[in-house]
Amino acid sequence: MADRVLVTGGTGGIGGAIVRRLAADGYPVTFTWRSDEATARALAEETGAEALRLDLADRPAVTAFAEGLQARDEAFYGFVHNAGATHDALAATIDIERAAEVMQVNLFAFMALVKGVVRGMTAARRGRILAIGALAASRGIVGNGAYAASKAALESYVRTLMTEVARRGVTANVIAPGWIDTAMAGETPPVLAKSIPAQRLGKATEIAATVAFLLRDEAAYVNGTTLTVDGGLGGLLAATK
Repeated sequence: MADRVLVTGGTGGIGGAIVRRLAADGYPVTFTWRSDEATARALAEETGAEALRLDLADRPAVTAFAEGLQARDEAFYGFVHNAGATHDALAATIDIERAAEVMQVNLFAFMALVKGVVRGMTAARRGRILAIGALAASRGIVGNGAYAASKAALESYVRTLMTEVARRGVTANVIAPGWIDTAMAGETPPVLAKSIPAQRLGKATEIAATVAFLLRDEAAYVNGTTLTVDGGLGGLLAATK
């Protein structure tokens, strides 16, 4: 398989799992990292992936990176926007500058990188664009205002993108995880895990497996949707409103 895939945020818990799964499936992978050089180098050595440093909060750097993607001889088959930022605060006390950074990383960087890869995909008439969203985008969760807003905007953008690229053989979808057992989730009280219908937190490898499925030819008819991977938590929250 020679279809190269770009993954942002490759050194995180979910990002690392995605890079490992796609490399194991035979995809040549390029992943970005921001600050953890040691982990990035180790992951690249382990998987044979290409590791590129990029701070998604740096808008000029992202623009230059996206332009570099367009100039590459090799077109990308897949793009997985996994990197994310958060700012936890009550909705009425949100720091606007911090919220703007969340929007830059979670949404605007994604938009810029789509510009960098989508022309090659539409020219080839095949491609997969995936964004890692969040259950918070569709559920009211205290303190998640900025993060949830960015992920909800991400979903809206992906739906619009789909209408513009589907006829060219390109799909654009969102994967919305619930509580996943990673360092970003922090120490999770056992009572929280027990409140999930599946009775446990999700695994990063389960998100990676979902990414792998949506990259396959068999998923070509899945387009413009948000696929929730949350152990049933979203359905439970909806039922108890």
